[in-house]
Amino acid sequence: MTRRLTAAETLFYRENGYVHISGLLAREEAEAYRAELHALAGRQGDNDATWASVKAGGTRITHCHDVHFRSAAFTRLLVDPRFTGIAQDIIGPNVQLHHNKMFIKPPERGSPFPMHQDHPYFPHERHSMIACILHFDDAPEERGCLRVYPGSHRLGPLPAVGEDRHLPEDRFPIEGATPVPAKAGDAIFMSYLLVHGSGVNRSDQPRTTLLVQMRDPEDVALSEGHKSRGQGMMLAGIDPAARPFAFAWEERAA
Repeated sequence: MTRRLTAAETLFYRENGYVHISGLLAREEAEAYRAELHALAGRQGDNDATWASVKAGGTRITHCHDVHFRSAAFTRLLVDPRFTGIAQDIIGPNVQLHHNKMFIKPPERGSPFPMHQDHPYFPHERHSMIACILHFDDAPEERGCLRVYPGSHRLGPLPAVGEDRHLPEDRFPIEGATPVPAKAGDAIFMSYLLVHGSGVNRSDQPRTTLLVQMRDPEDVALSEGHKSRGQGMMLAGIDPAARPFAFAWEERAA
């Protein structure tokens, strides 16, 4: 069944730059996806995606891009109409994948994300880019849940600092951001202009999420940051671009 935004949810998104959808997936589904990601993490071995600006804190976070190339469960999830219907309500009828990635914050020392906008990593002309965070276990504040500055998407692109391109802490301290705790099966959709981050996982349980970045296929990319093998996959609707067919190897040669 397709899930669509209600009028109240649409208004909330427009005003705040994000919307929290409770129970998008059943809890049993979330548990199955959680198991898939933890198995994937076990297969790929240890890695750490902690940002440079917080690396001295001794925390860690496991990640993997393009998880639908590692597990068919996520290929199916990316085109689930409960998920894509909401994306269409925000972006429009045509929804194109930019990239996706899992994050597992381990217990007691799961890395935080400093406050930032996603815009600097993959800017687009019309700012159609959105993210969805799908939660596969509970994410209360003590597990390092998402924190946001509601309405900050209306500020437009902001100057970032540091190697990891976060926002100045004196202007956007993480302590001043609004926590958005979530349950397993919840989804949070947000503009890539929303100022957001997350805290340290200090609990005795991991925090497991899948982040999906999507756009209108007609929105022009201003850089090729985070280019992935799966980029361009249509999740809903069509790619209306008029161009002749060419084999992938011919496009690369060009």
